[in-house]
Amino acid sequence: MREPALPDHLTADLADRSVHRQLRTLSKENAEGVARHLLALAEQLEAEDLDTALAHATTASRRAGRVPIVREMLGVVYYRRGDWSKALSEFRTARRLSGTHHLLPLIADTERGLGRPERAVEVGRAPEVATLRKADRVELAIVVAGARQDLGQPHVAVHSLRDLVDKTSDEDAWAARLYYAYAEALAASGAPEEAQQWLIRAARLDVVGETDARERVEVPGSSAGDDGIERISDLEQES
Repeated sequence: MREPALPDHLTADLADRSVHRQLRTLSKENAEGVARHLLALAEQLEAEDLDTALAHATTASRRAGRVPIVREMLGVVYYRRGDWSKALSEFRTARRLSGTHHLLPLIADTERGLGRPERAVEVGRAPEVATLRKADRVELAIVVAGARQDLGQPHVAVHSLRDLVDKTSDEDAWAARLYYAYAEALAASGAPEEAQQWLIRAARLDVVGETDARERVEVPGSSAGDDGIERISDLEQES
């Protein structure tokens, strides 16, 4: 099959060392080509060109289908496209090939995407969760809290996130996403005022737009304009 063109500026040496370690089983020429396709698909994901990203991902998979990172990235492309069944299949394959469990949050979220929140909750109970890095455990907890809300259990979602929220600092990379998820759970459980406080905190921290917290914060006398952050900070101090 015809492979998508590779931009000249994407050279194999730009790939992370961890990627090169996984590609060592391939020939030098193939490893360099696969590395460049992985870089290209990441670039296209950032540009929201999911069709081109998929072309690079499937090419990398044809050339290196037994390499975990290749199957993981193909799964990420399917995930971004909302093709939940294919994403889940690729994540499971990548997990099996690598013997690691860092994909559990994405696996749980694809189960939600497939309309199976109860399975997402089961993923959150897996014994392998204890082996995850804290950032991955937090991400999985956020997914499971969303699944609990899908199941009509917002109070359980609040309870499941409260301890993590109490142990989280604003400097933590996941703080904005966690606060946002906590606000969602609080709102669903019938605590709108407390939810708004946490939404304000999430909005102040979310400078890159991981969530839509800034659009959802109720700022009296102000829209989401240039003064939005100042007003959000003022509201947080008032609360």
